[in-house]
Amino acid sequence: MGSRRYGQRRFWDRLYRREGAEPREWLGGLSRFLPHLEPELRPGDRILVLGCGNSALSHDLHERGHTDVTSIDFSPACIAAMRARYAHCPGLRWAVMDIRALTFPDAAFDVVVEKGTLDVLMVKETDPWNVSPQATAAMHRVLAEVSRVLRPGGCFISITFAQPHFRKPHYAQEAFGWSLRHVACGDGDTGTFHYFLYIMRKGQPLDARDLALGRRLHQPPPSPAPPHPSAPPDDNEDFLFAIQL
Repeated sequence: MGSRRYGQRRFWDRLYRREGAEPREWLGGLSRFLPHLEPELRPGDRILVLGCGNSALSHDLHERGHTDVTSIDFSPACIAAMRARYAHCPGLRWAVMDIRALTFPDAAFDVVVEKGTLDVLMVKETDPWNVSPQATAAMHRVLAEVSRVLRPGGCFISITFAQPHFRKPHYAQEAFGWSLRHVACGDGDTGTFHYFLYIMRKGQPLDARDLALGRRLHQPPPSPAPPHPSAPPDDNEDFLFAIQL
């Protein structure tokens, strides 16, 4: 079953009923990416956190002076636990909601943040180079909703392990009406996985290269090339060059 369970509401409900609102941080806490996030935030911003889970992100933003934060998750158990844990913070609002069908009015937020939430839309995919039409459509639906609830000039921030060549084509769609840039983040250790912070600013144009990436997303994949005849084995061949790394 593997990571496919991450797309199932009952998995998360069971998890949150067991763990409650004890913080669990996917991709690390706020301090890990604050240097890249802070320049995008302004005092008084209306912030929406997608798929909040039991991350302390919303509370940490509140503690840094961002007191208008709405957090949503599709798990009722999660939202009940978070609402109870942070009842002392009246500026934090919590709602059970599907990220594919936001119930907020247009232009309701200045900033939308997600941290690992959109990755759930890809858990059933087996080939990141050829994403299924179903997953592409689901991603488009969520991003269209994000664009709708963002005010002109507003910012969408996506934090994920997904590398630019896999994720940027989904974000670089002209219909969303935003620009796109990204930065790679990590802890500086050579053995540490990097993650990426994508920043989309509504009302600014896409770079021509990103626009081309977005257009390729909707083109059919190329036909596989016919296999080449196998060369006879070479006893002196270095096996590191023979395996598919």
